[in-house]
Amino acid sequence: MQPSAPAPPEAHLRSLPWNQLNFLHTTDTHGWHGGHLQEGSYSADWGDYVSFAKHLRDRADEEGVDLLIVDTGDRVEGNGLYDASEPKGLYTFEIFKQQDMDVITSGNHELYKANSSNDEYYKLARHYNESYIASNLDVYDHKTGQLVPLAPRFKKFTTKNQGIRVLAMGFLFDFTGGSNNTVVQPVEDTVKTKWFEDAIKDRDVDVFLIAGHVALRSMEFDLIYKTIRSQNWDAKIQFFGGHFHIRDWKRWDSAAYGLASGRYMETIGFSSIGGIKTADHQETQMKSKSKFQRRYIDNNLYSMYHHSSKDSTTFDTPLGVNVTKQITKARSALGLDELHGCAPQDLWLDRAAIESNQSIFSWLDKQVLPDQLSQGVKSSMPKLVIQNTGALRFDVFEGAFTKDTTFLISPFTSGFRQIRNVPYETAARLLDVLNSIGPILAQKLAMPESTANDLTDMPTLAMPEQLAREQGSLRKHETGQLMYSADAQKSLSAKIAIRPGYVTSDDDGSDGDDTVHSDIFRYKLPQVMETRVDWPLDDNVTVTNVDVVYNGFIEGWVLHALNFLGSPHNSSSTSPYMEGTSLTTVIADWVGSNWPCGEEFEQSWKRSHRVE
Repeated sequence: MQPSAPAPPEAHLRSLPWNQLNFLHTTDTHGWHGGHLQEGSYSADWGDYVSFAKHLRDRADEEGVDLLIVDTGDRVEGNGLYDASEPKGLYTFEIFKQQDMDVITSGNHELYKANSSNDEYYKLARHYNESYIASNLDVYDHKTGQLVPLAPRFKKFTTKNQGIRVLAMGFLFDFTGGSNNTVVQPVEDTVKTKWFEDAIKDRDVDVFLIAGHVALRSMEFDLIYKTIRSQNWDAKIQFFGGHFHIRDWKRWDSAAYGLASGRYMETIGFSSIGGIKTADHQETQMKSKSKFQRRYIDNNLYSMYHHSSKDSTTFDTPLGVNVTKQITKARSALGLDELHGCAPQDLWLDRAAIESNQSIFSWLDKQVLPDQLSQGVKSSMPKLVIQNTGALRFDVFEGAFTKDTTFLISPFTSGFRQIRNVPYETAARLLDVLNSIGPILAQKLAMPESTANDLTDMPTLAMPEQLAREQGSLRKHETGQLMYSADAQKSLSAKIAIRPGYVTSDDDGSDGDDTVHSDIFRYKLPQVMETRVDWPLDDNVTVTNVDVVYNGFIEGWVLHALNFLGSPHNSSSTSPYMEGTSLTTVIADWVGSNWPCGEEFEQSWKRSHRVE
């Protein structure tokens, strides 16, 4: 672990369900390769994962089975280790590449900006060669100007121990918000291409491995499943998804399952397949039924020691230790432990109601945004500030609030923009319209050419986990209570504390988490929140016009909503507001001015974290 990471708590663990073909899966790590430095349950770093994977590969070799390692994208944006450097990702690519990968794909965050998609093409895709797969993603090679596949369309290989013939593909959902040097082919078109049609007709395949930055419960994966089954009715299919930041396991049929493995290096997914009939195992496996199993591993050393049958003296590998040291040096070079202030309490993303004083959104609404976005006595116009809830990515924990914390909370670089002199009676309705965007989608209003983005191209407003709940991708607990297995009952009698954490209910029940947790209640969040800035203190003053200020990332939605309300605007109506600031810098500045730590704490922190 990183030197400042907390020790993981003791817990009751369920073992890994090994079989013929086994997988480790990560997704949506978003730069959290240093682990969680304020949460012991997720405090292992990428170096620990490198060591863990090595031990599990060794076990697979010893038992004559196979282990494959998969990552399905969104490795960037969300942590100071990536976001604090110039250029961004200065250290993270070399850190990430130390982990061997059998299949790796891109996420949408790799594509938002030309520099990040170029990094993906030149640094990762070329490093992993045929293991990086881009079945529906092209990039303009800036050296030749040619549109080329980001990586090979598919990979066919035979596993070394069981001789299992695998055909792997790698997809991105139908994403249209990337930079103009990338092109994502809709999955509906990809499944009609000749290479895809030829690939799924291949009868010399035992397992189709479909990896992708795609929600498991999506039209894209459903279409891929149906198309494969139309030509290959009995092959086993293992999907690996992501994007929604949730743990999930979906069953399509008895020989087709999918795994999603959470977010932010909180989860290492494990799945396995049995009953695979191969050329070398026809006789012994002929009567075996398909068997797909999963486990969601809490990313900490307590879990890793248990699942690898190692301990503190035998777990570390030379490469793993070197990667941990790389991370430590990178964090130091970036000054990520530099104190901005000290949070007086925990502030929750969705563990508290949005109006609660324990909500990070309430803190923004009542304190941060009114203070930081005000133009003070010089302001002649009240402002309605519209902020999408998806711009906030993580909780604030009581105690040290560092340079790194600002990126964990909001890593995005979008600045603020404004539309001047909007009638208040129109602006006052924006919140309701944006929080129930159905009317906008239904009406499909014609926009001026300058803002004529199709509505399907618009960015999502809420955080991915919220979208998963709204779209029914998170299964509901039938009883609302945590059910303990017989083994877990033993741990309770042994007085092992059951701590809050993931309690996942998926298509195979509620025993998929490796760690027995108590559940965490999460509140539904709106799409957007509204804050009044520079508002008249006298309630008797009538507000007739306001400036609408918003995060530039959601400009398209704001313009569509105004048009829907009968107040046509386009991008030429907008202008920068407090140019050079972003939500990240606004939060950092406010904390520095309002949350002092005290001299004794600061000196102790600097000594323990070697901060100048």
